[in-house]
Amino acid sequence: MAAATEAPPPEVHQHTPPPPAPPPPQIAAQRDQWPQDLSGFAAWWLSEPTLDGGQVAGRIAPRGPNGARLMVLVDQPESGDAHSLLAGEQGRMVGAILAALGIDPEQTYFASLLPRHTPMADWAALGEAGLGELALHHVALAAPQRVISFGPHVSSLLGHDRTKSAEPLQQFYHVGASIPALAAPGLNTLLARPRGKAVLWQALLNWQTP
Repeated sequence: MAAATEAPPPEVHQHTPPPPAPPPPQIAAQRDQWPQDLSGFAAWWLSEPTLDGGQVAGRIAPRGPNGARLMVLVDQPESGDAHSLLAGEQGRMVGAILAALGIDPEQTYFASLLPRHTPMADWAALGEAGLGELALHHVALAAPQRVISFGPHVSSLLGHDRTKSAEPLQQFYHVGASIPALAAPGLNTLLARPRGKAVLWQALLNWQTP
């Protein structure tokens, strides 16, 4: 009688965990090489490859004077912007807000966090890549008297975390040490929800923009 053939031992599959994801590429990692004046920043904004993964087509420059009465900071240009930031429906709403406040658009500095319209932007990764630090540097160069930031991504990257704020009026904060800022809803949100305009207007009155 032949001896029974022993079954081979079962294969042991070792599950190797995947390697950690590489850190996001830093935006112009050498901070000492960032532009140190506003005119230089505008040219750099249109050409610096690390701002947008090497994509430079379709970028829109910030516009307005240094030391403006007000800086309007949005997350990204409008989808239809081609030669000027906030040239569409969102820009018309901002223009109406400025008119109601008695501020000439020529006294306003307009800027965005991203250099071109970017649907589905990964804001968490952009924050890790240094976009917030760049935005703060941009505000410091522009040196406005006040800032209105439209949308939660903007105020968050400027350091205003509403979930951790102890202030009863959480719209109000400061950029850096001394620039008063107002965190407004995103412009698309305001366009879709007219009631938000009344809330924003009351906040603007409380803010007492000069």
